[in-house]
Amino acid sequence: MRLLLFLSLLVFHSGSHALSAEAKEFMQINRDLEPVQCEKRRLRRQMAMAQIEGKSVEEMHKRFAELNRDPKTAKLEKRLAELAPHVRKSNDPEDLRAISNQQREAFYRCE
Repeated sequence: MRLLLFLSLLVFHSGSHALSAEAKEFMQINRDLEPVQCEKRRLRRQMAMAQIEGKSVEEMHKRFAELNRDPKTAKLEKRLAELAPHVRKSNDPEDLRAISNQQREAFYRCE
């Protein structure tokens, strides 16, 4: 009886982490872009604070533009945008759950 319970838990647990190929690619791209996304988030926050304080944001805008012009980053962001609609329409409920968890964890790592 215990063996049957163990095997059923093993099958259930391993099946719950099976993600579609598109979700796996989406998550890998997000991992690759995480440092850039953190930097952009930090710059947005700094620009908002600078504007409130009446300071110049020109240098921050330049840095933000540099990040956007990077060919590797642009290519990855384009692919991410292409994958997003497919992942959103996925029949696998684990896809969106796993992506959401990854993005939440990345958000807190950036803090």
